[in-house]
Amino acid sequence: MKKTKTLKKNYEFKHILNKGKYISANYLECFFLKTKKNINLIGIAISSKFAKANKRNRIKRLIRENYIHLENQLKTGYSMIFLIKKNKNIEDVTYYNIQQDMIKIMKEMNIYLDEQNDHKNN
Repeated sequence: MKKTKTLKKNYEFKHILNKGKYISANYLECFFLKTKKNINLIGIAISSKFAKANKRNRIKRLIRENYIHLENQLKTGYSMIFLIKKNKNIEDVTYYNIQQDMIKIMKEMNIYLDEQNDHKNN
């Protein structure tokens, strides 16, 4: 399993949001930036205006859990920030919805390795 670090500092988030590229899916939005590091950096940002803390934390857990399951199938050297779309109902979000959105985003970013290579390695 690859080690993934999280973005914690405000200036790290601002740098990626300002300089990074944007991809959108059904429930998620992603800003990403190529780095020279040999690891991926992930950040999750959900506005406090969006929902109460327990619902925001649930969404963060779903995003983190999906990312952990996908991280062995991703190229390294990227910083990414995941945001939940504001116009979507948070009650409708499921693990499967997040998974589909993340796979779609990773494929558009061109960092998702195809499944055939993954089966050979396992």
